[in-house]
Amino acid sequence: MHDHQAAPLGADRGSARPPNIVLILADNLGWGELGCYGGGALRGAPTPRIDALAAQGMRLLNFNVESDCVPTRSALMTGRHPIRTGALQSVPAGLPQGIHPWERTLAELLQQAGYATAMYGKWHLGDRPGRYPTDRGFDDWYGIPRTTNESTFTDSVGFDPSVVDIPHVMQARRGEVARNAEPYDLEMRRRIDAELTRRSCEFIQAKAGGDQPFFLYVPLTQLHYPTLPHRDFEGVTGKGDFADSLAEMDARVGQIVDAVNACGIDNDTVLIFASDNGPEFRRPWRGSAGMWTGTYHTSMEGALRVPLMIRWPGRIPAGQVSNEIVHVVDLFPTLARMAGAQCPDDRPIDGVDQTDFFCGCSERSAREGFVYYIKTELRAAKWRDWKMHYIWEVEPNAGPIHLETPYLFNLVQDPKEETEVGSTQGWVRGPIRKMVHAFQQSLLRHPPIPPGAGDDYRPGDASPPK
Repeated sequence: MHDHQAAPLGADRGSARPPNIVLILADNLGWGELGCYGGGALRGAPTPRIDALAAQGMRLLNFNVESDCVPTRSALMTGRHPIRTGALQSVPAGLPQGIHPWERTLAELLQQAGYATAMYGKWHLGDRPGRYPTDRGFDDWYGIPRTTNESTFTDSVGFDPSVVDIPHVMQARRGEVARNAEPYDLEMRRRIDAELTRRSCEFIQAKAGGDQPFFLYVPLTQLHYPTLPHRDFEGVTGKGDFADSLAEMDARVGQIVDAVNACGIDNDTVLIFASDNGPEFRRPWRGSAGMWTGTYHTSMEGALRVPLMIRWPGRIPAGQVSNEIVHVVDLFPTLARMAGAQCPDDRPIDGVDQTDFFCGCSERSAREGFVYYIKTELRAAKWRDWKMHYIWEVEPNAGPIHLETPYLFNLVQDPKEETEVGSTQGWVRGPIRKMVHAFQQSLLRHPPIPPGAGDDYRPGDASPPK
């Protein structure tokens, strides 16, 4: 467990309130897409607005996530690895899925700390009453409950609305029943990020002048397949739909940054832009992991390492670039501390507070490594400069190989994970195995929530580890 201070970090700067938090999450944005990570013009679309944002704060070169959409979003919202929460992967609509009501979400923590909260975008953590965003700490929500490829359903061969509900964009206010706003078809797929951005900017403008701090979560739908741009961006790059969609995403992020700046609240706002997992890999929508190997749904670096940048003028020094390890679960306790919110102490929290690291008080991350599961399988573990694979799978669904002797790679010497170093750097296996063992012991003390558990399920042991 970790101790988190309850005083907001804005207090010692003479601010009357803790900082606002704007968290923008791209969908399936690989390492190799943005200009500031080596992509941009190479991918057919310069990304000047996101690149500028990165330069205004800290840009992470070793930010790590879970295997795909659902587990990463669960880890972000709970600060816990999905092996604990049962939010392992998506399941068909209407079934128990996503994060269980017993879990405490980041939005709930901030709401209880006095924040106004809103979410505009893709949830993918529950699609029935009790599990919608407005049941889980958000005052306002507009977006999709599940995922973007559902926009292809109504145009699919043989689609039968008598056995599958037509996918919809939904909306709700806290305390209301979530309702369908409009069908999520291919045209709406093109329009949705514009609407998410419009609502986000309106929320910023409405809340900027008040005494109440706000938390705005904007999980955009780009670059998830079908990667189709808004009609206003169609053809702007001359490099195809994927590049046009990347250009659109850059512009949408710029609109949100402009709204924060125009309201004069940039110094009082923590602004984060990140991705949920490695690149899109379905033809014809092929993303890039840049110098890394692999895509999402694997344990290769191309799946784990994604962009993250964080800006807080006057608090987070501009122009920082770091290859220190940070994990998506760390955002939960870090943002809680910045806001003066209390993290739960009745369950293991896997995230560690990275505030001192982000703010330049420490050159080192507060973590040295992490374990990596896909569903219920331990796939790999990262520690310092090394990664050890227990199961080997370079491409999704390529027949994972269970290794009798785990593969060990030095990621600085060998970013492509091609040269096994177990015979020359085998001492590293010791500390990695200790880290894995400690996590597995924690799972024994705190049994995971079973995937698909009903709302009335309660974990058998919710006491802090001894």
